[in-house]
Amino acid sequence: MKRLAFLIALALIALPVAAKKPCEELKAEIEAKIQAKGITKYTLEIVPAKQEVKDEKVVGTCDGGASKIVYKRG
Repeated sequence: MKRLAFLIALALIALPVAAKKPCEELKAEIEAKIQAKGITKYTLEIVPAKQEVKDEKVVGTCDGGASKIVYKRG
């Protein structure tokens, strides 16, 4: 539950600020924050903004809104 709250907070902070950032840079920043919380089993993936996500959480947008970064546990 704490992880979910962390990811939601991270997304709320990252979305407006990161929209103009390059995807690889934003992904590295998000990975650092997740690892700092001690989370080890997760996947971050850069996908097109139009792609539908099912089991993942969107934790950031990048490249001017053309792409998004999705998080999946495990």
